[in-house]
Amino acid sequence: MKVLIVDDDPDVVEAIALAYKLESPASEVVTDDGEHVLATFKRENPTVMLLDIALAGTDGFEVLRKIREISDIPVLMISARGEEVDKVRGLELGADDYITKPFGYAELSARIRAVMRRAQSLPPVVGGGVFEDGPLHINYSTHQVSVSGQAVKLTPIEYKLLYQLTRSAGMVLQHDQLLTKIWGPEYLGELDYLRIYIRRLREKVEPDPQHPQYILTERGLGYKFAEPVGD
Repeated sequence: MKVLIVDDDPDVVEAIALAYKLESPASEVVTDDGEHVLATFKRENPTVMLLDIALAGTDGFEVLRKIREISDIPVLMISARGEEVDKVRGLELGADDYITKPFGYAELSARIRAVMRRAQSLPPVVGGGVFEDGPLHINYSTHQVSVSGQAVKLTPIEYKLLYQLTRSAGMVLQHDQLLTKIWGPEYLGELDYLRIYIRRLREKVEPDPQHPQYILTERGLGYKFAEPVGD
């Protein structure tokens, strides 16, 4: 695994790189101060990225936006600011996780392993088959999703969320149930993650995301996928 650390504070970069190498000796660590991050990214082709928000001359949000135009690499944002608005903005732009300084390096390593696990794993093919509801078509064997015949590109997390919802169509899946199945037990209570990914998923599969007909909110409980109407 190759880790790209983007931070303009050399002391922070050195500390994170050293801690991560001690935790995962076989991993390769690449660093950048943010000024040439896109060139570094394309040259090094990392498998995971740690990205600070506060960078000289730019900011991590802008870097993340550009990265998401070309790659679905797992990105963990790092910030000295703990404001909820920053966390939400990072997740909405496509960050896979968000951690606030100061943090323990064991926690950081655990977070990296978690985002890599989520990015690399897809739900098992349980009996294969397909799911169809109006224009929405899901092939569980190939993990392909289409709406009105047009392929829909989903991130691994988005697909796993849709998988869980459609496999239990008509049933309410509680917030913590979904968080545990998709993100892991260490994310219990992290409702922002769930809300943001539900919104992103609705934007991709709903005919009218503002008035969803598939992915329904059960206030105070969780979400459910509407049970398909028979012919």
